[in-house]
Amino acid sequence: MWFPLALDPIAFSFGAVKVHWYGLILGLGALAGLYLAVREGKRFGIPQEFFMDMLLLGVPSAIIGARIYYVAFTWDEYKNNIMDVFKIWNGGIAIYGALIGAIICAIIYFRYKGYPFWRVADICAPGLLAGQMIGRWGNFVNQEAYGGPASETFLRKTLNLPDFIVNQMYIEKDLAYHHPTFLYESLWSLAGIVLIMIIRRQRFVRSGEIFLSYFIWYSIGRFFIEGLRTDSLAFKGSNGLASFLNALWSPMKGLGFEQGYLNPDYGNIRTSQLLALLIILAAIVLIVIRRNTAAGKVHYLDPIIPTKRQTEGIVLTETADQADSSTPGPSAQPSELTDPPSEEEKKEH
Repeated sequence: MWFPLALDPIAFSFGAVKVHWYGLILGLGALAGLYLAVREGKRFGIPQEFFMDMLLLGVPSAIIGARIYYVAFTWDEYKNNIMDVFKIWNGGIAIYGALIGAIICAIIYFRYKGYPFWRVADICAPGLLAGQMIGRWGNFVNQEAYGGPASETFLRKTLNLPDFIVNQMYIEKDLAYHHPTFLYESLWSLAGIVLIMIIRRQRFVRSGEIFLSYFIWYSIGRFFIEGLRTDSLAFKGSNGLASFLNALWSPMKGLGFEQGYLNPDYGNIRTSQLLALLIILAAIVLIVIRRNTAAGKVHYLDPIIPTKRQTEGIVLTETADQADSSTPGPSAQPSELTDPPSEEEKKEH
């Protein structure tokens, strides 16, 4: 029997050191996000070094957060072998955990540098989507985070996917093709980038609303795409809540999709689906609250004014320069248009 050949997850090797496509793709996603942030930051006078340092601090924080989140929801797998918690190369990270880690890092870093969190977070929002859009292709190469079974006809004829994607979606251990959920999320992120780049130029957009809109957009897509997956983090909750989530997801069935299998012994509520709904509600509430407070008076297109920490050195330098320029040098001569000093002024000197 013929099986489609899967892509080699290893890009190249240096002796015993193997470089995986997954790491390269994640790195490319981070650079794409950095580029978008730097480009938009220039419009507001934020130096590119600020974003480069942010990336160097944010990536490790995101990885740590992603790992902690995953381990917290799969603790039974690690509680008897604690050292496995640190073996991140064996897999086991979650994007919501990565966002939590990155946001905590950003709050501290922005405060230290003297920039308002919401203003810079708005600038970074398209970059986050770009990183996720590209990063999901790492899951594609690794043949992970895929959805439930799908027919080859559906992939080739209905979705019109190219051969290299269809072949990679054939999971040999299952002897079946699967939904390319990585692609669904990647395209959803791309649409989000386009949408944000359009609305952020509108005067009605207030500070923080681009960043919160990112969470709303991503979480809507994640809710429906998560329902297709077969590897979801889950927990045992009330049957009523599980039925409610399934009812919200049911429009996908009208589009020809079926929910991915979720082992009832593992749980009946997908963690990411529930979290996505909570994030959507929280983001909407925050937008309403901020619009009715002083924060709502600041628009996205308004200039970003750093705090004293950023401007202190500039102010001191300008003051010194002004003092130097106002002090006449040894060769300074009175202006020809200046009246000569009076006799009384001479006596005062």
